[in-house]
Amino acid sequence: MIHKECEMKRTVIILVSFLLPGMISGQTLTDKLLKADALLKNGKADQAVEVLNEALNEKSDSRLYNMRAEAEIIKGDFSAAIADLNKANEINNFSGEFGLAKIYALRGDATTSLYHLEICMNSPYRKSEKEIMLNPAFSKIENSPQWRSFWQKGWYPEIDTKLSEIEYYLGLGKIEEAGSILSDISNRYSESEKFIYASALVSFAQGNNSEALRSVTSLLSQEPKDVNYLQLLADIQSASSNYAGASQTYSRLINLEIPDAGLYLKRAECYRKTGETERALSDISKYISIYPSDKNALSLAGRIEAATGNNIKALWYFSENLKYHPNDPDCYIERANSYMSSKSWEWAVNDYSMSLDLDPSNPEAWLNKGVSQLNAAETENACHDFRQAYRLGNKKAIGYISKYCIK
Repeated sequence: MIHKECEMKRTVIILVSFLLPGMISGQTLTDKLLKADALLKNGKADQAVEVLNEALNEKSDSRLYNMRAEAEIIKGDFSAAIADLNKANEINNFSGEFGLAKIYALRGDATTSLYHLEICMNSPYRKSEKEIMLNPAFSKIENSPQWRSFWQKGWYPEIDTKLSEIEYYLGLGKIEEAGSILSDISNRYSESEKFIYASALVSFAQGNNSEALRSVTSLLSQEPKDVNYLQLLADIQSASSNYAGASQTYSRLINLEIPDAGLYLKRAECYRKTGETERALSDISKYISIYPSDKNALSLAGRIEAATGNNIKALWYFSENLKYHPNDPDCYIERANSYMSSKSWEWAVNDYSMSLDLDPSNPEAWLNKGVSQLNAAETENACHDFRQAYRLGNKKAIGYISKYCIK
């Protein structure tokens, strides 16, 4: 019996030794993309290149070459970027064409830029009109005759243009205008997937979650890996308080290896609301490892730890937030709340005071500062704070005033 158990353990170890390198490699690629993307967003191109070099030593992937090219463009090393984009094309045909179009535009070479942009537009990697028009790389050639000639070709069918207009108006909060465009094209495109997606966006913006859900569910039955559809589904589920469903949808997006660390933060919030604390903290830890100074992530991590009773760890997260955001009144309030929960009254008073120095119009902070003062046996100061809270509209303060401040 013992011999059989040993053999079984040995078999498991052998299997793990075969499987683990592949598992680590898959995790490493996604993690490196996320890390490099974060570094690029923070303007740390040299560090991003180092991360991508390490990843490319393990695996040759077109996404890594494209991202390294982005870093090299920021550094001004166009020759290295072109080499990387050509390498990306070798791995996945046409995947580097948009990057090449940007580089030659930055060089002021409109003819070569538009040659590559045209290839991109006729490939699976084509970009939306908004994505191209808002890209600053093309500013050097946008007044050239070649640029004007390029856009006279009508690259986008009407439904694409209308969808872009609807997204634009919804982004500005102009729901009525977006709905009007949708109505104008309904007779011509009612069976189109893009029209159904546009109608889902408008329904969601109007607060009609059930109708939006029906539309996007229909779309996903045909295209289960479409990123836009999945993102919208997650938004609808969260807005409908279906946090378990939203967390599953975010997991589907994460499994597509999209280099978007924000997905972990959004899933963490869903896990928090479904009471899956360990999963929430795991996701937040991953996000913070990529964006260590992110205010929302540090705040969420602290609040979850506080809710579980781990006040020491909560205070650590809140203190980290203040280290990165020393002039944010909300960061002081969160740490003050944590001190208040642990009955560290003087520390709570100090942090509420700092918060109110930055924003004296917060009635809740005045009230909590007063409660902390009261527990620290500073009744006179507490009464001052209660009166301030009441003047600013906090009705709870009247109970404290009548009990402790009227003699």
